[in-house]
Amino acid sequence: MSFEKNIANYFKFEEKGATLNGELRAGMTTFLTMAYILVVNPSMLAVAGIPFDDALFATAIAAFVGCVVMGLWANKPYALAPGMGLNAYFVFSVVIAMGIPWEVALAAVFIEGIIFLIISLPQIGWRTKMINAIPRDLKIATGAGIGMFLAIIGLREMGWIQDDGATLVNLATTEGFGYDHGALISMVALIAITVMMARGIKGAIIYGILAASVYGWAVGAYDPYNDFAAGGAGWGSSTADWPVAKDIFGFVGMPEESLGAAFGAFSDIGDDLAGFMLVMIAFLFVDIFDTAGTLYSVGRQAGDLDEEGNLIDSEEAFMSDAAATIVGAAVGTSTTTTYIESAAGVEEGGRTGLTAVVVGVLMLSGLFLSGLFQAIPTFAAACALVVIGAMMMKQATEINWDDKEIVLPAFLTMVLMPFTYSIADGIAWGVISYVLIKMGMGKFDEPGPIMYGIAIFMTMFYLGPGDFSTFGWIFDKVL
Repeated sequence: MSFEKNIANYFKFEEKGATLNGELRAGMTTFLTMAYILVVNPSMLAVAGIPFDDALFATAIAAFVGCVVMGLWANKPYALAPGMGLNAYFVFSVVIAMGIPWEVALAAVFIEGIIFLIISLPQIGWRTKMINAIPRDLKIATGAGIGMFLAIIGLREMGWIQDDGATLVNLATTEGFGYDHGALISMVALIAITVMMARGIKGAIIYGILAASVYGWAVGAYDPYNDFAAGGAGWGSSTADWPVAKDIFGFVGMPEESLGAAFGAFSDIGDDLAGFMLVMIAFLFVDIFDTAGTLYSVGRQAGDLDEEGNLIDSEEAFMSDAAATIVGAAVGTSTTTTYIESAAGVEEGGRTGLTAVVVGVLMLSGLFLSGLFQAIPTFAAACALVVIGAMMMKQATEINWDDKEIVLPAFLTMVLMPFTYSIADGIAWGVISYVLIKMGMGKFDEPGPIMYGIAIFMTMFYLGPGDFSTFGWIFDKVL
């Protein structure tokens, strides 16, 4: 039996309607849309005090382990890496604002990952039960909301929108939108990708990203997202420059400080046990519902739901995610999670775990090709997020907008994701509002015990006496 046949049998190509070329192409597509994390995550964690090279090593290893476990064990085309938003919370809220050492914060992520793994075990199945208990319309709204979330991220990274003191968000300044401006280049790439997709050209997203990158390098294009002085994030260079050959190759090295730092920090937890518990629960909460929302939405796009609209073999996917978080924390990075950019690979035909394995292997290239990835302009990769976001919005048509009891919860689920930059916030307030509306209608039995429990838990996370959340107040008093 040929090697290709063995691969097809292992990943069940025939059953899932997949092909080897399609899976390889999908893996490359997903990788290109999320490769930015190999630069962005180390840059952010360096602000917290973790050495850049250490964080780059941890990012690549955590992504590799998560993707390979997801692919070989769960046989799902979902890619994993340290999560955006989660890393921002780690750096700016926990380490900087709360003053918790980054080693202790890694310990909190490690414990959260273990709890995540336990509640995902098939023998316990809490994660699956929670997701299945959420009403169908809210789960559909999650997918549409994630599409909007991707769009606002992509449009900002393309240089088309910016923050505004009066209107919150506004069209970016259009002065100087010449041939060498990343915003213009990315919009041309976005339209080109869409045309190619409409013509049925496979690999359209890859071609668009590569063309925008090469052109950007050739003209030394301005990358607005990375211009800190102009209000950008400033994680990379504000100019698209050709990758320098001597900087492309070379092993980043083993971590000098972050490897195993989480274990050494356990002895320091007692100095602020209340703070540690609050941070750990916050990581757990966001990880649970970020992952759930992403898995359901991408799974729906991939046709990976059963007749009742539940994710097939969800325990394996959740446990793969948890395993990646544990490994990531052990080697020195913030929470690892399933990436919504997996939708890009699914759109290119990815249906099996081989897609995820390809992404994982390519993520290891960050250990040797960091110079190349740092050279990919942010605006070039961002156009993929917008086109995938547009594709995901089609799910909104399947929500029962005539049901007045579901309209507000579904709407809040959708709009709060882009407005708060958080998938978890959208899901949380969609669930809370749903339960309250059902109670207001006197339909106390409809939410069910699991939905009541989720709503209470989420309310305790957000609300509480004084300046505390309920959890914060309890830990402050008890610990």
